[in-house]
Amino acid sequence: MGFSDAIRTCFRKYLVFSGRATRPEYWWFALFIILTSAILAFVDNLLFGSNPETSEGTRVLSSVFQLGVVIPMLAAGWRRLHDTGRPGWYLLLPLALSIVTMVMLLTGVVAFSVLEQGVDDPEALRGPAALLGGTGIMVASILQLILSALMIWWLTRPSESGTNEYGPPA
Repeated sequence: MGFSDAIRTCFRKYLVFSGRATRPEYWWFALFIILTSAILAFVDNLLFGSNPETSEGTRVLSSVFQLGVVIPMLAAGWRRLHDTGRPGWYLLLPLALSIVTMVMLLTGVVAFSVLEQGVDDPEALRGPAALLGGTGIMVASILQLILSALMIWWLTRPSESGTNEYGPPA
């Protein structure tokens, strides 16, 4: 499967999370998204400029494009994992870790805010709070890195030969 065939296939299967996707289908589509996002970011910069103080600009076109391709990219990754014999929901593990991390950090902030109300010296709690928060972020970052590397590993594995529980080869 070539570059244009992969793009057509992934857009044709916009909401299809069943079946299988070959390595070329997934990775050509990923390359298309990366290249198009870079080009649109450049065009955004030309059209809308950037703030020289923060080196940030308005990203209208690239943001709209990325919102438009998030579902087909997720579907292609889902089918790609099926092609390697793994459940597609594994693709959501890094996102789930991010959500759990945010909930835990916000819970910690709320808990230490409540604790500060009940002590005479709230400054005494700031050190332990910073230590727990920093440690939590480091642990979550390491886990996120491991999960991301594992996800890339799974997405680059060869297809299972023959029919698997997700269907015949694509």
